[in-house]
Amino acid sequence: MVLIRTDTHYSLVFASNYNIDDDTPLEWRCAPQQVLAALAVSLGSMVVGFSSAFTAPALESMNDEDSRLHITDAEASWIGSLMPLSALFGGIIGGPFIENMGRRTTIVLTAIPFISSFLLIYFAQHVAMIMAGRSLTGLGVGIASLALPVYLGETVEARVRGTLGLLPTTIGNMGILISFVAGTYLDWTHLALLGACLPLPFFICTILIPETPTWFINKGKEKQAEASLQWLRGRKANVSEEMSNIVKAHKEAYHEQNQNVLKELFSKRYYLPFVISLGLMFFQQFSGINAVIFYTVTIFKESGSTIDSNLCSIIVGVVNIASTLVATVLIDKLGRKILLYISNALMTLTLLVLGVFFYGKTNGYDLESYGWVPLPAFVIFIFGFAIGAGPIPWLMMGEILPAKVRGTAASIVTAFNWTCTFIVTKTFIDMSKAFGTHSAFMMFALICAIGILFTYKLVPETQGRTLEDIENNLMARRESRMSIKSLKKINSLAYLKPFPSML
Repeated sequence: MVLIRTDTHYSLVFASNYNIDDDTPLEWRCAPQQVLAALAVSLGSMVVGFSSAFTAPALESMNDEDSRLHITDAEASWIGSLMPLSALFGGIIGGPFIENMGRRTTIVLTAIPFISSFLLIYFAQHVAMIMAGRSLTGLGVGIASLALPVYLGETVEARVRGTLGLLPTTIGNMGILISFVAGTYLDWTHLALLGACLPLPFFICTILIPETPTWFINKGKEKQAEASLQWLRGRKANVSEEMSNIVKAHKEAYHEQNQNVLKELFSKRYYLPFVISLGLMFFQQFSGINAVIFYTVTIFKESGSTIDSNLCSIIVGVVNIASTLVATVLIDKLGRKILLYISNALMTLTLLVLGVFFYGKTNGYDLESYGWVPLPAFVIFIFGFAIGAGPIPWLMMGEILPAKVRGTAASIVTAFNWTCTFIVTKTFIDMSKAFGTHSAFMMFALICAIGILFTYKLVPETQGRTLEDIENNLMARRESRMSIKSLKKINSLAYLKPFPSML
């Protein structure tokens, strides 16, 4: 397959054999096998997306008259938040899994908790079984969210990593849309049954792809590593140079592992990229996105929208997918920072609109003629999130974290992301009941506004830069700040006057 890059678009065509010509920088080629591998593992993101959005339609149908279970607001809050809480632990145990069992094997095995969890929900006779199912779902989500990007990072060529790297996000959003559409016609039990069936194609497809060459090298299996790389790059591709680079990187990584990586991570040398990654994840989750996704149907019902709440959720899901495709086109044209500015600005404005709307609703104002307002506000909010605050923190985590501490730092940042997700989803309903839904939206709007300042002050632009370039620039930036700080201190001492009157 050949990926042609022009000033306006990418185009993909298949080729049975290819040779890379360094004299034609606008032409990028990749074998179809690695596209198939990326698609196979990205189907896991569809399950993750479906699992994340499951509570939106399911919680509403649980309170239907013919439902065998009825839940309280407190139980709904826990059902919605148990998945991200459990995903936090899934991310932690996923690290040893991908190192000892392999990236592909770990991804394949996530089908077990996904299928089991939805079957547990389907057969649930009391709320505790649903909570147990959502906890099991979270384990699968946490492991998958760590394993999928690692597999893609170690199998996809750098020249097409940007394009193929957005496949999990796009397909994950399709999973959200499937949940919203199916939830319009199915009650929570049949929706859970659909969730149990969804991992099967992902399970079958992932079995057919190889383990990553890097993992084989880490286990001292060079022949298997070369065979895996040859499959990914095509039967006729020359993989000797790439294979030697993987072996070299492996030796350097193991040399680094003899040192205290955790101590290095929290040293002054690496704190800046680490803090930036944590900050981006904080602003991503405290934009309120998961509260919106988890409780979309509930929010539209509370708003008194004149449009059917299930139809609204479907529209939100469609916009989510379309926005991701827009981000794919824009991310290498406008750059990361510009998209983050636009993203946070749009989310701030729409959250303020929603805050004002729900404030009027709570205080008894007649807003019947404005029942259409929540839908466009949600659409613009989702669009804003999907073009920047959604994909960019994950993309930049892999770009700005230094190679020496990347594995450990990525695990901590991922765990932090799920912690923030749990806090937002757990407190949203409670906050809405205690202070009004408008208070939650106003708080999210304030955080998004602060996110603009954070981006301006700290986030670097990484567009078109190699990982080594980005790391060197961040290190130089930190040293430059320290030099300026020291210089200011010296200057203040040099010009210190013994008395205020002496000019």
